[in-house]
Amino acid sequence: MHYWLVKSEPAAYSWSAFVKDGQAAWTGVRNFQARNNLRAMKTGDHVCFYHSVTDKQVVGVARVVREFYPDPTAREGDWSCVDLVPVKPLPRPVALETIKADAALKDLPLLKQSRLSVTPLSEVQFRHLLQLGGD
Repeated sequence: MHYWLVKSEPAAYSWSAFVKDGQAAWTGVRNFQARNNLRAMKTGDHVCFYHSVTDKQVVGVARVVREFYPDPTAREGDWSCVDLVPVKPLPRPVALETIKADAALKDLPLLKQSRLSVTPLSEVQFRHLLQLGGD
């Protein structure tokens, strides 16, 4: 199993909208490295859902239910998406400031490649984020 972090602006697609929908195709990724990360996702992988731009916090956990396929929103190019389902909200969202201050998360791709919308996590990083979130 692998672990991931996906980012979404709450104004564009929030955790609450994701929960209401019950499942979502993770479309619209237009960065080659992020696309390759989507293509590496496997059914059953766990995903941290991060609100970017305004909230800047990990708010929940999702799971991959469909591996990569052509992104139907792409007008040109070789872009992919995956399908995700919400698993659970974090009892306590983990703010970016908390992540930055935690030595155990100093190598988190979110901090090193802040513009990348899909990044891998190690199992240790994933579990630590859950612990910080009260899970």
